[in-house]
Amino acid sequence: MKEFKLTNGIKAPALAFGTWLIPNDKAANCVRMAIEAGYRHIDTAQAYGNEVGVGQGIRDSGIKREDIFVTTKVMAEYKSYKEVKESIDFSLQRLGLDYVDLILIHCPQPWAEFRGKKRYFKENIEVWKALEDAYNEGKVKSIGVSNFLNDDMQNIFDHCRIRPMVNQILCHIGNTPIDVIKFDQENDVVVEAYSPIAHGAALKNKTIAKMADKYGVSIAQLCIKYTLQLDTISIPKASSKEHIEDNAKLDFEIKEEDMLELLKLNEFNYGVDAFWPVFRKKNRVK
Repeated sequence: MKEFKLTNGIKAPALAFGTWLIPNDKAANCVRMAIEAGYRHIDTAQAYGNEVGVGQGIRDSGIKREDIFVTTKVMAEYKSYKEVKESIDFSLQRLGLDYVDLILIHCPQPWAEFRGKKRYFKENIEVWKALEDAYNEGKVKSIGVSNFLNDDMQNIFDHCRIRPMVNQILCHIGNTPIDVIKFDQENDVVVEAYSPIAHGAALKNKTIAKMADKYGVSIAQLCIKYTLQLDTISIPKASSKEHIEDNAKLDFEIKEEDMLELLKLNEFNYGVDAFWPVFRKKNRVK
């Protein structure tokens, strides 16, 4: 599987296993199954409430710690140096790990204020300093952000000692924020695509289904491959052994003309999941 080299030389596998909405008591089994299926990049967050289970699954896998790339994220609501510093130590304790390979600021604003008028530029500088210190102390191997727009990122660039290495964003067929991807990649920031299957909504899209049939693959496989071919790390989530394994079977290429056709899709209905802040229409980034 392809790897992305971060600016500090650390390599991150291009296919990651997402754990959003996987309960803590089921996370260990799901993570263990993912590692058995070949995943070597596991993504969690303080907000997911499953760091204990994720850490257990990593230990249960029997794979050497250094062979697994582990990501977690600082709570979006933590906007002071002190609470972020403390939370990083608590994440390590919950995970049962001496270090994480990547830690991210989960969101530039608290979720209740997502894409609101208050931008938290000053506060995010303090949060970033806590991540830089954790990096220098060896608690984290690389640092980055999530859900950051270009001006959020520029704010960090303008005040940092260590530049962000990653920006994890919502990215899938029907919602591809090209301006953000281009800005980050031009600034040597690796982009990660979360919810590549649109939190399951892509499975109901007829245009995507037709394209998947053309390649003889599942809708999920097409969606994951699409994000990989955008030169982003893809983070699909699944809880069944069958889906976990199928999502890693990506031995095909989407033709350039088909990538362009998929890129043009911009109307997307998340259905009952539209209440999540990242899926609300007014918050989507084009």
